[in-house]
Amino acid sequence: MLDLSLLVQGAAYLAGTWSVFIFLVQCIGNTRIFTKYASRPRPAVSSNLPSADVPHITIIRPVKGLETELYQCIASTFRLDYPRDKLTIHLCVADKSDPAYAVLVQLVRDFPGFDARVLVEKEDPLLHGSDGHVNNLGPNPKIRNISRGYREAKGDLVWIIDCNIWVGRGVAGRMADKLLGLQHDGSRATPYKFVHLLPLVVDIMGLWDRTSESQALLPASSETGTFSDSAKVKRDQSLLPQIQHYGGGRLDEMFMATTHAKFYSAINTVGVAPCVVGKSNMFRKSHLDMLTDPSRNPDLPTDKSHPTGIDYFSDYICEDHLIGDLLWRSKLPGLRNHGLVFGDIAIQPMADMSVQAYIARRVRWLRARKWTVIAATIVEPGVESLLCCSYSSFAITTIPWFSQTFGIPQTWSAMGLAWLASVTLWMIGDWLAYNKLHAGKTVEVDENTPRFARGTGSPGGGTAPTVPRVATRVDRARASRLANLDLGRAAWDDRGVAGSDFQCAHGHERGRGRRRIHQHTWFVHRRECADRKCSFSKQE
Repeated sequence: MLDLSLLVQGAAYLAGTWSVFIFLVQCIGNTRIFTKYASRPRPAVSSNLPSADVPHITIIRPVKGLETELYQCIASTFRLDYPRDKLTIHLCVADKSDPAYAVLVQLVRDFPGFDARVLVEKEDPLLHGSDGHVNNLGPNPKIRNISRGYREAKGDLVWIIDCNIWVGRGVAGRMADKLLGLQHDGSRATPYKFVHLLPLVVDIMGLWDRTSESQALLPASSETGTFSDSAKVKRDQSLLPQIQHYGGGRLDEMFMATTHAKFYSAINTVGVAPCVVGKSNMFRKSHLDMLTDPSRNPDLPTDKSHPTGIDYFSDYICEDHLIGDLLWRSKLPGLRNHGLVFGDIAIQPMADMSVQAYIARRVRWLRARKWTVIAATIVEPGVESLLCCSYSSFAITTIPWFSQTFGIPQTWSAMGLAWLASVTLWMIGDWLAYNKLHAGKTVEVDENTPRFARGTGSPGGGTAPTVPRVATRVDRARASRLANLDLGRAAWDDRGVAGSDFQCAHGHERGRGRRRIHQHTWFVHRRECADRKCSFSKQE
């Protein structure tokens, strides 16, 4: 007869092994955060080279709607400490009716002397006009938006930055340094195929009252609301409705500076697998063009017809992950895979995100990840503090060695105390990491640095919040559970590019149940449509 005690002990050893592994990964991530984000990085090498040797960078910024602090985020592109004649800036928007279009035009006027253009998807000759067709690209709205900006890039280095990201003035040069292997002593390190930044969310509504600088802001959840209206709503609400209406931004802020930052830094330090988000990524155009061409990349299937370059990914969701994954898997002699530019941060200001909106976005993100990194999605709940600490406390109060060596009783109350102690230690570590990142010690502050980017450690910056981190963990766990249990469809992210609804030729534009997919995805289409070559038609 099977001995249940052996099964329980076996489960305890597995739980203990997993929790020790996660704690070690956290130690790696926290060590990188505390050592690499404690002071300003050194000035870049590439931006100070002789003019003929400075690499040309094409910056592509996909835009949709009036994102929080949109002007300041895009303006940071024009304030880079990098030779103007070595920068090309493409601001991409789907249609002139987009409320962000006027802001982009004004930005180009406010910063004369740059090679900067506003590119409108509706005017892309590949998709519209006598020689174009809407089906020349797949339905991915972000790829459709930036396709022309990529095709007309100057030079080899392409830097794609989301419209709601602010970067410091020295970031361009340091990203180019990392990509090309340039070092301050004049030597050359091994260059990379792909470099990126650690993303950080700043909930500006939680840092200060709605005054002066904030008056021109539009809430992230609306394209027509005003700040005065938002402020009036907040004043008229009691505490709980305020938390529900505005707390999503704080949850996202804490998640990105704790759990996400630790594991993002650790995985990119160890380099065992690609781990990138599409906030701020730089790579070589020549590499992507070559690796998406079946005639030059034997690893690609030859029975499918795909455009090359960035357009290759127009039929897929999670294009940022797929681009990084392709560059990671492809063998390019003399190049390392991915490089995280430690010290610099991609700062995303956020305003007026509700708790419900935060959870919905997390669910959408995790749903999409199931189609790209299924193994990581399955084990992800086990890296969260509440569950991981349950594993460790179960192991400590079940494995005989702990009882024999330390006298830890094998009782439920002892397990509860062990869980509480481990969660407390976890929260202290997160609190320290959060404060380190939000201190903004690596940001090159000047007179043009907006308040949200100055950090809590610089004059004129925000103040550190006192909201307990428990709320972050509960909602984060809830989002993970919902996403992993719900095998529903992944909808396109509606931020980044405007676009009309799409459907395949068989009319598969709606999902089962009540939720409608905003944009048709190839992954969904492939599952329910027998014709793998089924074309897409635009819904006017």
